[in-house]
Amino acid sequence: MSQTTSTEIAARIEALYGAPLAALEAHVQDQPPGMLSALLGLHHSLAFAERSITFHRDRLAQLVDPERQISRHEASHVLDCARRLAEAVAVRDTQTTTASAVLQSLGPVVSPPEPAPATQEPAVPAPPSLSAGTAPGR
Repeated sequence: MSQTTSTEIAARIEALYGAPLAALEAHVQDQPPGMLSALLGLHHSLAFAERSITFHRDRLAQLVDPERQISRHEASHVLDCARRLAEAVAVRDTQTTTASAVLQSLGPVVSPPEPAPATQEPAVPAPPSLSAGTAPGR
């Protein structure tokens, strides 16, 4: 998943509802909770997780810089930062999966193909039924 997953989800929400994200967020403020507010909440959580991933990845890179000595005290910071990074990745992955599934289910419904018109073909006669006495033997 790319770092722009929230951007892709935002574009899909905008395409589905036919309006920019900012307008949709303003519209939701005056409405009771519904699918749009849920999608916008998913998008917000996804964007926050992506920012968190960037922050914790950069911080972890600073903490484990080859030029630095890692003391006992700093080791706990390294572990905490790695844990937070893993949590942010898990949140991003979960929110992406959920938002994608919901958006896919809300996409434009493609109508089933029209059945072919019935043609007048000659009826195929049914095979003759075999009676017990005329069954082929072995």
